[in-house]
Order: sequence, then C-alpha cells, then structure tokens
Amino acid sequence: MYTLLLSILVLDAILLGVVILLQSGKGGGLAASFGGASSSSDSLIGTRQAGNLLTKLSWWCGGLFLFLAFVLQLMSARSAVPTSVLDRLSAPATQPATVPPSGAAPALPLDAPVTSPPATTPPSN
Repeated sequence: MYTLLLSILVLDAILLGVVILLQSGKGGGLAASFGGASSSSDSLIGTRQAGNLLTKLSWWCGGLFLFLAFVLQLMSARSAVPTSVLDRLSAPATQPATVPPSGAAPALPLDAPVTSPPATTPPSN
C-alpha cells in the first residue's frame, strides 16, 4: 500500500510540474500584485481568474500532492511501535553461560568488592 501511494505521489509530482510549465504567464508576476509592472485583473487578488483546464488541473494536482504527502507521512510514522528499555531489562536472559578457560578468574559484578586471592606460602626445604 505504501509503495502504491508513493508511486502515485511521484506521478502526481511529474504531472504537476508539466501542468505548471504549460500554463501561459499572466504577466507581471509578483510585481503586478504590488502595482509594479501592469496591474491587471488577472492578478492574485483580482476580480477575474482564468478558469481554464490547466489552472483547474494544477489546483487538483497540488491538492492531491499535499494529501498524499500527509498520508504517507502518517503511515511511515506509525510503522514502528516505540518500546521501553525497561521492558528489555525485565525479559529473561536467553544467552548461555560461558565457561571461562582453565586458570582464568571468574568474572565479578561491577559493584562487588575486589578481594585479593589468599597468599600462598612457598614450600620450605
């Protein structure tokens, strides 16, 4: 499902780019909105908007792009359930105990006091 929505999002992005590039310029751009070049009635807050097919298609493709991006973000955020470190500590240990090689001292816990081995006296002749 995630892969299908992602492929639709990519196709929608390509279609959106093509539709935007095919639209004819309305003239002036941002400068026309502030009374710069030639303030026409097709400006951003004008009384008339072009209602042709490319304009409607760009709005629908943009809305679909935002919707799919939002849904995909929600799907990816909910894929992994957070776990607590405390849950892993309370689980029983499944590792087998290792036997130290002969002559090696057994491992001591970190909080155990360190004691020296008993002193041995050399045999006297």
